[in-house]
Amino acid sequence: MTTSPASQTASLPAAVRDFVAAHVVRDPDTAVIFLSDDVVVTDQGRTVHGRDAALALLREASTAFDYTTEQIGVRQVDDMRWVVTLRLEGTFPGGVAELDHRFTLRGDSVAELVIADAEG
Repeated sequence: MTTSPASQTASLPAAVRDFVAAHVVRDPDTAVIFLSDDVVVTDQGRTVHGRDAALALLREASTAFDYTTEQIGVRQVDDMRWVVTLRLEGTFPGGVAELDHRFTLRGDSVAELVIADAEG
């Protein structure tokens, strides 16, 4: 079954949906609200621990290049894990990237986030 990005987004848990919404508009200060205090974030192989470190990483990533972001996929792995695929186009090397944002929830917060190249 194929679903539209809007219906895919509506099916996401609130913490994931709201994180992605803030992340897409490059608002890391709002995005981190949805992370647990002891979150583990891995972005392209670099891992940080805790909300403050995650905020620093997200701020750095949001300002490094000019780019646009489009959500192109959503997949539920199980009750606590979701994958949101974003397509970025911009001034970074290669100009286009599709990245999976793999979320693991604990309660109402994101406990782990792994950002990596999208799986084929």
